[in-house]
Amino acid sequence: MSTAYDLTGAGAADGGATAVAGATSATSATSVAGATVVAGAAGAGVAAVAGVATDWAAADPYSAALRTGRGPLFLRRADGWLLPLEVERWCARADPADLAILDRCEGAVLDVGCGPGRLVAELAGRGRTVLGIDVSEAAVAHTLALGGPALRRSVFDPLPGEGRWGTVLLMDGNVGIGGDPLALLRRAAALLVPGGLLIAETAPVDVDERAEVEVVDLTDPRGTGPAFPWARLGTPALLRRAGREDWRAAGQWTAGGRRFVALRSRSARSSAEPPKSTAVISSQWARKPSAERPVTDR
Repeated sequence: MSTAYDLTGAGAADGGATAVAGATSATSATSVAGATVVAGAAGAGVAAVAGVATDWAAADPYSAALRTGRGPLFLRRADGWLLPLEVERWCARADPADLAILDRCEGAVLDVGCGPGRLVAELAGRGRTVLGIDVSEAAVAHTLALGGPALRRSVFDPLPGEGRWGTVLLMDGNVGIGGDPLALLRRAAALLVPGGLLIAETAPVDVDERAEVEVVDLTDPRGTGPAFPWARLGTPALLRRAGREDWRAAGQWTAGGRRFVALRSRSARSSAEPPKSTAVISSQWARKPSAERPVTDR
């Protein structure tokens, strides 16, 4: 793994060298730019910051789906409206749309809400400096099993390398984390180097909403997790908010029926074109709201 980026000692949680997520007899360890990252079956506590709920961690239907790699799984609003979650795609290898995103990544990469870790594993396999974070114990365990470094953390917790990440990823609907897109954009800016790159996946329609949702498995009467705040943003809504937060648009595109936006934090280079030095790998799965069209509760 590349050691070109010193991401150690970046936050109170690091102690300058070690970030620990969990403390059990069965742990896995990996290295992120020289810092040891240890994760076990019982993750570290995840703080609720800036109104962000961490109930993904306690959403049993979600954890069960990640362990089996299968749905069906949905986000359900209080009015019964359903958004399907693409568990099978999340748990598979990175697909061509994912690989094109990874080709655009610059420097050290932080995958926020990494889910089962398909993107983290792919980047680690390329020798890139990468870290996945997720509030779900099952997601972190899955990522580690794929060989990708991961921590059980909220994006609003202290993180390794704050202010030194070259790219932050918000894939699979993770722009909705916490139901407060402005707070999430501000946090992403604090994590990135000046002029750093944020790549976010947006909803396939022009939507701008915040709601309380719960994870549900409609095949299991007991398969309902606790309610938590979430947001859905289409590309126009994300660009409007980003403009108010001093980000500048660096690109937008559609691939595989999914939509993406690249944003630059204060200052820097001109576009999110794939770096010339990055090899394109042809081929690689998931956790969070999909870009598929929502369906009505039956």
